Amino acid sequence: MESRIAVHPAEGTWVVRAGGAVLGESTRALELVENGHEPVIYFPREDLAMAFLEPSETHTRCPFKGDATYWNIAAKSGTIRDAGWSYEEPVPSAEPIAGHIAFYPDQVAVERV
Repeated sequence: MESRIAVHPAEGTWVVRAGGAVLGESTRALELVENGHEPVIYFPREDLAMAFLEPSETHTRCPFKGDATYWNIAAKSGTIRDAGWSYEEPVPSAEPIAGHIAFYPDQVAVERV
C-alpha cells in the first residue's frame, strides 16, 4: 500500500509573514505532500517568532497525521484566528513534522525567497 504522506526538506529559504510582519524565516522548513492536497510548508518552531503565536482552543483529528493543535497570530492589526496548525505527536508516517507549524496561505503569506 502506498503511503498518503511524504515529508522532505523544502528547498531554499522560506518566509512566513502576517499583518505586515515577518513571523519566521527558515532554511530548515519541511514540505509535506499528501495525496489529493496541495503541498504544505512546515516551519520549525525555533525559526518562528513564537511570541506572536498563541495556542487556539481549536483541535482537529486527521487519520493520516494525528491530532492538530491550532495557533492564533497576534498581529498589529488584530488577532488572526486559527492561522496555523501543528501536530504535537503526529502518527509515525508524519513524524518529521513534530515541532513544526504550518500556516493557511489565505491568512498569511508563505513564500520561498
